[in-house]
Amino acid sequence: MPYLALIAVVLAVALLWWWLRRPAARPTHGPTPPTASSGSPVVARSAPTAARPPSAAPAAPVRLAPSATPMPTELAGFRWISEADLPAERRGQLLAAVRGIPRPPRSMQQLLSPEFVAKASSTDLSELVMAEPLIAAKVLATVNSPMYGLQKPVTHIGQAVTFLGINTVRSICLQYMLAEAFKPKLAEAQQAFDRIWRASAIASELAVRLGKALQLPHQGALATQVVLGFVGQLATASLIPPAGLAQWLNRDRLERAQLEQDLLGLSATEVGALLMHAWDLPASLVADVADSGRLLVTPPHTVDPARLPTLALGYLCARLGERLALRQLPVLDGYAPAQDTAPDLHHLRAALAHPALAALDEALQAPELLAAVRLLLSRTAAA
Repeated sequence: MPYLALIAVVLAVALLWWWLRRPAARPTHGPTPPTASSGSPVVARSAPTAARPPSAAPAAPVRLAPSATPMPTELAGFRWISEADLPAERRGQLLAAVRGIPRPPRSMQQLLSPEFVAKASSTDLSELVMAEPLIAAKVLATVNSPMYGLQKPVTHIGQAVTFLGINTVRSICLQYMLAEAFKPKLAEAQQAFDRIWRASAIASELAVRLGKALQLPHQGALATQVVLGFVGQLATASLIPPAGLAQWLNRDRLERAQLEQDLLGLSATEVGALLMHAWDLPASLVADVADSGRLLVTPPHTVDPARLPTLALGYLCARLGERLALRQLPVLDGYAPAQDTAPDLHHLRAALAHPALAALDEALQAPELLAAVRLLLSRTAAA
């Protein structure tokens, strides 16, 4: 008996030891957590009640459905003409006219290179601009003007970057570099060019602020693309008769595109692409600028969803910049793009369904942005 009791005690101790050392059993309910050694990427799952942060990318590719809103009659009846559609003779004449527009400073190519836009520091930007003394002087004069309301004067591009941000300063630099290529001689033409420059300045400021508010990628590239989107308008203003500039400029984007095609064969968007190619700007940059302008006639469900938010925001900033500069829209207070029924915004309204643009209305009505736009309008008008 003592022997049997001893065996029983040993077995009991062994059973207790096994029970305490065994691994915890996996729950039988719910999904099995992914492991780092599995073949597919590890994706963190959030609780069903947790809200997705505004900056998070959609888990699945975005596929916009075709717009259910009927296309405006004016837009439906408009035919967009590309360079390939032009007869050879007219294409040659337009190319010759475009190539007659002077090139901007060579440093603009470096300013617009993808590597510089993505990685340049304030020091890099300062060195580039200071190599063009006339441009540097104009940039510093603009930064120190009442338009930006700095508390104390700045004497160096690096200081300007500290106060205004590298994207804003880069846009100002780009505008003055472009100004070297567009110097109208007639007072009538100068007035139209001044309005285009004001529209460009407002649009680029909107792009900087809205790109940041919506946390879109490549915010520096967005502001650059918006400024370059006005190259076609500047080129068009250089090529059409000065007497017709005011009538052309005060139309909406769709009406202007039709007039541009009637006069030149191509719209300002396509003319700008021709000119930027002639300047040997990066092909990918030219394509982004042109595709943003083509949203006038491009259904958003046919656009690469990864590119659509940037292209659509650039298009909206350009249109708002024009309207504000021309006083067609007095202020941004209360403005909602989805409620704007203008024909030239038809496809943009459909693009607003993209999740990355869901917070656009809120961003447009941010008190800081509204105050900045009012200040910019008052000071550009005074200038």
